[in-house]
Amino acid sequence: MAESYPDDLLYNAEHDWARIEGDEAVLGITWHAADALGELVHYEPPTVGQTIAKSASYGEVESVKAVSDLISPLSGEILEVNESVIASPETVNDDSYGSGWLVRIRLSDPAETGQLLDVAAYRKVLDES
Repeated sequence: MAESYPDDLLYNAEHDWARIEGDEAVLGITWHAADALGELVHYEPPTVGQTIAKSASYGEVESVKAVSDLISPLSGEILEVNESVIASPETVNDDSYGSGWLVRIRLSDPAETGQLLDVAAYRKVLDES
């Protein structure tokens, strides 16, 4: 997959993205994170119904290189976990913004979206790292 950072997403400095859909958000990891980790071999998701907090870990992804915490860009309740990524973690490497999404949440504090980075600000984070 070629390097990409869609304009319609919001990002955090820990290389996670959020697609805001009303009072819900879909979360995943960026191309940069997937590329840095290499091929994913395991996804440890949170439980549906669990509450997650902005800037806190909500699960793990494991590659042949490392185990990495998933850092939530937003707070909310887990509505759905992507079962296809549990079965085939490499889906994230193939399509991190599409079929490789990780969880869907109901936002507990929609104002938090204002603290996230747009694509230009996220690219600055990448350039400075």
